[in-house]
Amino acid sequence: ALPALLSSERLEQLESHLLGIEVDPVFRDRATGEDFPLVRRALHRGLSRALQRAAFEFTRRHTTHRPPHYQALGRRSVVRAVWEVDRELGEVSNSFDFLLQVTPVNTDQAWSEFRRKRFEAEPEFASRPLRVDPSLAKRRLFAIPIERIEDPTLAQLFRDQQSELDRKLTLLGDRGTPEFLYGSLQLYGGVDATLLNLAHEILQRVPSRSRDESQRGAADAEAFAARAREAIEHYKSLHPGVHSTVQVRPDLVGLMVSRGNLLVGAQTRIPRSRVEALVAHEVDTHVVTYVNGRAQPFRQLYVGLPGYDELQEGLAVLAEHLVGGLSRPRLRLLAARVVAVHRLVEGATFVEVFRELDRAHDFAQRIALTIADRKSTRLNSSHMS
Repeated sequence: ALPALLSSERLEQLESHLLGIEVDPVFRDRATGEDFPLVRRALHRGLSRALQRAAFEFTRRHTTHRPPHYQALGRRSVVRAVWEVDRELGEVSNSFDFLLQVTPVNTDQAWSEFRRKRFEAEPEFASRPLRVDPSLAKRRLFAIPIERIEDPTLAQLFRDQQSELDRKLTLLGDRGTPEFLYGSLQLYGGVDATLLNLAHEILQRVPSRSRDESQRGAADAEAFAARAREAIEHYKSLHPGVHSTVQVRPDLVGLMVSRGNLLVGAQTRIPRSRVEALVAHEVDTHVVTYVNGRAQPFRQLYVGLPGYDELQEGLAVLAEHLVGGLSRPRLRLLAARVVAVHRLVEGATFVEVFRELDRAHDFAQRIALTIADRKSTRLNSSHMS
């Protein structure tokens, strides 16, 4: 019953059409007048998308402009509120290093203890002291005014990031408790049937003993670090914004990229045939992705968008394949990690997972321990590499 914004005569002069939209306040309690914020948010986002698509169809049918997609008609600049929320979310994310904080610092000692007890008792893994109080970090996280963001797509992206950071902070507080498993499942999900079947097929078809990789002439931690530094120096010659380093550390096992830096466990030994593949995985994918994101004004691009792990690790394994380094033992290792996650989610103990890897799938005992260790302390089915 509202009056028209423009008269029919004025619309004809402007060669315009008038489209009236009436919104039933389903987002509000009719009795009390109180809003249902989640319903209102969903309506806001859906109505915004519908209007964009309507404008897109009108533009294509009645004008000479041919936008490639309805989202091409959206904003072309970012308002201050977006930059502020992006900055604050980035600061909370940078206040802790999640992967490093859930990685044990005593794997070598745990291996010696486990072997001394004849692989019958679960070893005790020690974690780094937390550098952040999860409760205080959450207080800061939920004080970020995401509700000020008008664009529904960006607002949803920020809310998803807020939710993921919340779950990670909860996991840090749950280290060493049974709740860690359930928090991991919330954050990363479990193993679907298709992936599990593929993992079992690889373990059955690919022989456990292969000549693809030999420990003879293997590169130690310092040798691999030197090769990785060469790769990083190459990128520094191409872009002055590359400040990544390679660190050999006694407090971790294997390889890890943390905030654009490559961390190499001091006891790491890598078959020569795998060196270039791991450089492609860690440097050419993880380090370069971080540096590229860091060069952008939008901080979420280097912090990591919600759920980015699976795509990032998929690209890294693809990089191994493209340099000819995705060997049969590597495929078996990836498959074993999938099986280990599935067994732990089903309720298997650390010792049971170790025995299955050792006896049923014929992995060397130290490798079986590393897989079980990795998956019990960092239960993340998407971070398989």
